[in-house]
Amino acid sequence: MNLKTVITTETIDLHLKGTTKKEIINELLDILVRTGKIQDREAALTAVMDREEKMSTGMKHGIAIPHGKCAATEDLVACIGISETPVDFDSLDKQPCRIFIMTLSPVEKTGPHLQFLAEVSLLFKSSDKRDEILKAATPGEVLEILAE
Repeated sequence: MNLKTVITTETIDLHLKGTTKKEIINELLDILVRTGKIQDREAALTAVMDREEKMSTGMKHGIAIPHGKCAATEDLVACIGISETPVDFDSLDKQPCRIFIMTLSPVEKTGPHLQFLAEVSLLFKSSDKRDEILKAATPGEVLEILAE
């Protein structure tokens, strides 16, 4: 899967303002609604929050990957948000997060969802890549870093 086919400059926000997990998730959903990627915001919010209740999607190294499966989309959709302030996301390493990658996909399509999550987690194992993302000045720069 090529992340650039799913993530565009319009689905990247370098200035998330939220200070809690729920505020960050809502801002990410706003990106997907504003860009027309999802129609049913409430269904999407329910799917993501249900997933968070089962187990936090805060990973390691300052990254969280909130995700869910719902009827709000016909295909896998995703967005990226960066917060200037670290946010507690109940991460596996107990460290706050600054990089957030949200993905939603239809309930009946499991393959692309799992492939996306695997690719994102591999991509961000590199501390250099994480640092570059945090220093990016434009959404276009983020896309370039993802494509490397």
